[in-house]
Amino acid sequence: MTDPHLPMVISERRQLLNLAYRLLGSLAEAEDVVQETYVRWYALSEQQRREVAVPGAWLTTVASRICLDLLGSARARRERYVGAWIPEPVPGHAEWFGGSVPADPADRVTLDESISMAFLVVLDSMTPAERVAFVLHDVFRYSFAEVAEVVGRSTAACRQLASSARRRLRTVQGPSAGRRAEVVRDFKRAWETRDIEALIGLLDPTAIATADSGGLAPAFRDPIIGGEQIAHTWLDIAARNSAVTLLERTVNGEPGLVAQLGDAIVSVYAFGIADGRITHIWAIRNPEKLRPWTVGETTPDM
Repeated sequence: MTDPHLPMVISERRQLLNLAYRLLGSLAEAEDVVQETYVRWYALSEQQRREVAVPGAWLTTVASRICLDLLGSARARRERYVGAWIPEPVPGHAEWFGGSVPADPADRVTLDESISMAFLVVLDSMTPAERVAFVLHDVFRYSFAEVAEVVGRSTAACRQLASSARRRLRTVQGPSAGRRAEVVRDFKRAWETRDIEALIGLLDPTAIATADSGGLAPAFRDPIIGGEQIAHTWLDIAARNSAVTLLERTVNGEPGLVAQLGDAIVSVYAFGIADGRITHIWAIRNPEKLRPWTVGETTPDM
């Protein structure tokens, strides 16, 4: 018998993928969560599926609980990871854009903001319950009563979890997209021309650069702290990789850079920017995390 909910269930895939990616910071794991969610839906009997009043809500609850379980075991998995772990970068569908993003009058984040690398890095520092409560309520607009059903805590406790998460994220907001693009473009130019003074001027004195290779590609293991140290390291990278082409690309919804060698993308760079200077550089080198950037791959809208 054909599932009468099939069109609606399939239409929820993008929403589920968006949610799982923000909860896990990994597109590959998010896709696995969505697949498992559908497996559980079709493991229900026809009678059980007919009794589900709102299938979309059921799917979201199940996906969120799977993510909550995965986040609970993430610490152990990260301990086995070689070097620093950075959320998996996702490409944009357009080149850089100008203008500013309007403020959210409800003091909640937009989907575009919630996908930025700086945002995801802060999310990764939260407890699993904080992360789930915040993302479900502040990003996807679920009520605290609905969040409580997922997290298994009281409505008041979930409200406190989201509030705690919100305080951690208050420092994430940066300049407009146009200003970000200008800073990153200046960085690209200085890097390509090996202008050490320009690089130092673009980097905050306390900037931090972190690389993620998973042990599968050459990369510095420990974070580099200090604008001058980062500038010299990036000149060393340029000297060793003269055949690499730098391209301006949207990385997690914001201006970033990718390094291309032949037809292969070998690095993706995301940036944190404040007061006209770069405060963070996240360099993703792990080829498994660069899969969505491979020519011919398709990435769902995030």
